[in-house]
Amino acid sequence: MKGNDVAEVKYAKSIQKLEAIIEKIESEDIDVDELSAQVKEAVELIKVCSDKIKKAELEVKKVVESFHEGA
Repeated sequence: MKGNDVAEVKYAKSIQKLEAIIEKIESEDIDVDELSAQVKEAVELIKVCSDKIKKAELEVKKVVESFHEGA
């Protein structure tokens, strides 16, 4: 498995966990204490995913620029 595959798995798992949290919150089958913890976790997952997207964008830009320079 390549390094990028590991990052994708972590991103995919983060998205899945975030979706599960959202479903739980939307189902309204959650107490206030758990809701607070779930919202905090969701915020952290959103930050992780956002950072991964930004990093991937930079990597893609570098590859495209490198391709254009070599062409």
